Amino acid sequence: MQRRIVLSGLVVLGALLALWATGAFTQLTAWALGEQRAVQTALARALRGVRTGDAGALAALLAVCFSYGFLHAVGPGHGKVLIGGYGVARRVAVLPLMGIAFAASMAQAAVAVGIVASLFAVLGWTREAVLGISEDVIAPIGHGLVALVGAWLVWRGARRIWQQRTSAGQGAPHDHHPDHHHDAHCGHAHGPSLDQVTALTGWRDTAALIAGIAIRPCSGALFLLILTFQMGIAPAGIAGVFVMGLGTASVTVAVALLAVWSREGALATLSDSRLARALPVIEMIAGAAVIIVVAQMLRMGI
Repeated sequence: MQRRIVLSGLVVLGALLALWATGAFTQLTAWALGEQRAVQTALARALRGVRTGDAGALAALLAVCFSYGFLHAVGPGHGKVLIGGYGVARRVAVLPLMGIAFAASMAQAAVAVGIVASLFAVLGWTREAVLGISEDVIAPIGHGLVALVGAWLVWRGARRIWQQRTSAGQGAPHDHHPDHHHDAHCGHAHGPSLDQVTALTGWRDTAALIAGIAIRPCSGALFLLILTFQMGIAPAGIAGVFVMGLGTASVTVAVALLAVWSREGALATLSDSRLARALPVIEMIAGAAVIIVVAQMLRMGI
C-alpha cells in the first residue's frame, strides 16, 4: 500500500511539472477566463429573474455563482499559489491544510461582503470607486501579503539549514564510544530532529494563509454584490458570493490535497535524517516559487 502511495505521489508531481513545462497551465488559464465571461451573461440573466420573482431564479443564480467561483479559482489567482506552495514547503497534514483552504475561501467571501456593505451601502461610494479601491489598493496589499508568506518560508528554511550546520559543527569534536547510540539518553544534540524540522507554528501559519487569500476578494463577487445592492436584492447577492466561495474552495481544497500527496510521495523513500536535511531546502525553494509567481501576476496585472 505504501509503495502505491509513493508511486502515485511521484506520478502526480511529475504530471504537474510536465503541465507547467509544456505551457498547459497557460492554456487552462485562457480557457477559464473565457468561460468566466460567458458565465457573466448567465449571471445577469439570473439576477433579472430574481428581481422579478421568477420561480427557480434564485437556484439558477446560486448554480451560476458556484460555476463562476470554480472558474475563478481555476484561472490565475494567488489562493492556489499560496495553498500549493505552503503544502509543498511545510510537512503539514492534509486535513488541516484542506480546512485552511476552505476557511480562506469563506473568509474571502466575507471580506467582499464587508467591503461592499461598508463602502457602497453605508458610505455611498459609487460602483467605480469600490471596484477601483479593490484593484488599486486592496489587490496590491493582497499580493504583498502572499509575497511576504513566500519570503517567510525562504527565511525559515534558511534558518533551519543554518541551525543544522551549527549543530553539526558543535557536535563534530565530540567523540562517542563505539557502543554509543544517538537516543534520548545522549546528553547532547546531533542537529534538529525530524519532529523539530516539521513542527508547525500553529495559529500564526493558519492566520497568515487565511489573511493572504482573504484580503483580496474576487472582482466578480464585488460586482455581484454591488448589482444586487443596487437592485434591492442584497440577500441574494450575499448568498451568491458565499456560494462562489464554495466553488473556489472546491479547487483550493483539491490543490491542498495534491500538494500534500505529491510531496509525501516524493519524500517517502528518504530516511529521517535525509528528510530532516531536505525539508528546509524544499521550504526555501517553495517560498521562492511563491514570490516568483506573485511577481509574474503583478507584472501581468492579475
